Amino acid sequence: MSRFAHAGIVRIVIDIPDELAASQTEYNGEAGRAFIAGLPELTAEFLDRWDLTADGHPMHGVCALVLPVVRADDTPAVLKLQLLDEESEGEPVALRIWDGDGAVRLLDHDEQTGTMLLERLDPSRMLSHLPDTREAVQVIAHLLAHLTTTPAPPCMRRLGDIAQAMLDQTPLALEHIPDPETRRLVADCAAAVREVAAEPGDRLLHWDLHDENVLASDRAPWLAIDPKPLAGDPGFELWPALANRFDAGEITWRFDAMTDVLALDRARARAWTLGRLLQNALWDIEDGRPLEPRQLEIAHRLRTHRS
Repeated sequence: MSRFAHAGIVRIVIDIPDELAASQTEYNGEAGRAFIAGLPELTAEFLDRWDLTADGHPMHGVCALVLPVVRADDTPAVLKLQLLDEESEGEPVALRIWDGDGAVRLLDHDEQTGTMLLERLDPSRMLSHLPDTREAVQVIAHLLAHLTTTPAPPCMRRLGDIAQAMLDQTPLALEHIPDPETRRLVADCAAAVREVAAEPGDRLLHWDLHDENVLASDRAPWLAIDPKPLAGDPGFELWPALANRFDAGEITWRFDAMTDVLALDRARARAWTLGRLLQNALWDIEDGRPLEPRQLEIAHRLRTHRS
């Protein structure tokens, strides 16, 4: 990022990562392209409004641009700019509730655009860099056990609604799965969800706590970032850690370790975890993509796992 003056006006030049532009176009179409086109102006607006100075190169995920900044009082922070949708709109709500306890701290927020000012963590110390995958799973489990003790506020999207929508979509989706064994596996996932859908839970869930959404900090060993929060059963939280650095032989160990740490009923946790396979499968079918073999392997092993 750089600034230059022309006719007395200071303009911001920001390099938009090609990967972010491509993902916004893929997932959000014209709205995503408009978001990318407006990012330089939006960035300049919040640098000025919150009295921030850019302090490094922009970073990005699939959905958001994250710019290191420094506040007027010399506090390091990051400016996060993203397109508002049903997943991202709950992020500042959850971060306010957690208030830095197990998660990154929210410093400021603009409700209209979804722009957030967050404490700066250390992106060079990401949980995915930890060599011991079992230790990483334990870190995620303990973070989840802490974060999900909090009840979700009434405004949060609800797992019960998501589960019912998935069950409604399943019969038609099954018709688009040509392989009989895969079709049976996805149908079994839907059956498992149907058994627990009447009690979807009310805890504040992160939903996306994989090992690249856990960063180190000077004030805590590990903190969660980038929640896509909803209200529901903590069993719906386990899937990302099962898929992290995929190892088929580790699936059941990871599941048992996490359910132990979170003190979950394993039958219910298994059902909600199979619900994540169902959710991913429905998205893949809707987008015309083949179902991911690694995800099917997770579901297969959990379906037959009894402990």
